[in-house]
Amino acid sequence: MVLANSVSFMLLCACLVFSKPTLRKDRVYHEPELSPRPTDEDNGSHKYDHEAFLGKEDAKTFDQLTPEESKERLGKIVERIDGDNDGYVSLIELKNWIKRVQKRYVYENVAKVWADYDANKDNQITWEEYKQATYGYYLSNPEEFDQTTEQFSFKKMLPRDERRFKAANLDGDLSATREEFTAFLHPEDFEHMKDIVVLETLEDIDKNGDGFVDEDEYIEDMFTHEDGVPEPDWVKTEREQFSDFRDINKDGKMDREEIRRWILPQDYDHALAEARHLLYESDLDKDQMLTKEEVLENWNLFVGSQATNYGEDLTRRHDELPAGCLTDQNCAPGNGAWQFGRRRDLPQGLTVLSGFPTPPIHEVGIVGSVPSPVKH
Repeated sequence: MVLANSVSFMLLCACLVFSKPTLRKDRVYHEPELSPRPTDEDNGSHKYDHEAFLGKEDAKTFDQLTPEESKERLGKIVERIDGDNDGYVSLIELKNWIKRVQKRYVYENVAKVWADYDANKDNQITWEEYKQATYGYYLSNPEEFDQTTEQFSFKKMLPRDERRFKAANLDGDLSATREEFTAFLHPEDFEHMKDIVVLETLEDIDKNGDGFVDEDEYIEDMFTHEDGVPEPDWVKTEREQFSDFRDINKDGKMDREEIRRWILPQDYDHALAEARHLLYESDLDKDQMLTKEEVLENWNLFVGSQATNYGEDLTRRHDELPAGCLTDQNCAPGNGAWQFGRRRDLPQGLTVLSGFPTPPIHEVGIVGSVPSPVKH
């Protein structure tokens, strides 16, 4: 076990030493990609609507169903969207459903690792359970980590995790429900966690400890300069972006609010726009609500079929969905959106695997990851 851990750490260091100097990192949230918005030339294509309402993969599955099967399953979906069981689907319920569908993989990732952390199988994960699963080996063998640099200091990572866990744990009992644990692992998805996201970003980038991010720190976070190698053109563009757009008050640095605007832009709510579109097209009596009958009357706007994927979700185990999603209209993860996917308590570009920092799977862009407990 000791040898394996040592090898893992050596491989990590090697990956960092030989990483490409022009590698570009991106901290900004991007909405999940859907098919292009339909144009007048698409002759009534609803592919975009299907993907927004069902998810990209499930929309493909739905296309293989007969019209009768599609409508039958759509009816069951409507019953799930109607969170308060009043017989109507409101704009908010529809928006929250679309948000949850777009972020389904977040909940699926949590479901895959839940049992690894829930040691006593009580359907709660306490801070102690998470700490022992993730940091137990380090806590029992601190001497093995004496030579690690501050950059990889578990002493620094552990209190940061505890701070985030407490922020996600809304009732303050230090025992996380599935929803709270999802907020802990994917804070970018939850409105009440966004201050933590901003704070952790600031701590990652602010090298001089003044509580701000200046231009050099901003560039250093996304580009590692190598002596004798000129900066690529995109770095020059990013410097201009910093001075022209990131530094809003023109004081030469970014404060927390400016960091928030940078990494968590709120310029457009795709889920709300799509919900309004679906409501407008299907609300036959114009009461700003949808009945099951109205949805089924316009069923091919919501789902596809063989004639014109969601069956997987209907057969999915209930315990793989966030608590309350079958009945609670607020089953979407907060009012924000998930993006970064990597542990923000690690150096830029790293994820956690088996309790040790490891390089991301991909070199460019965002990597989705969920920390795994150390197996002893």
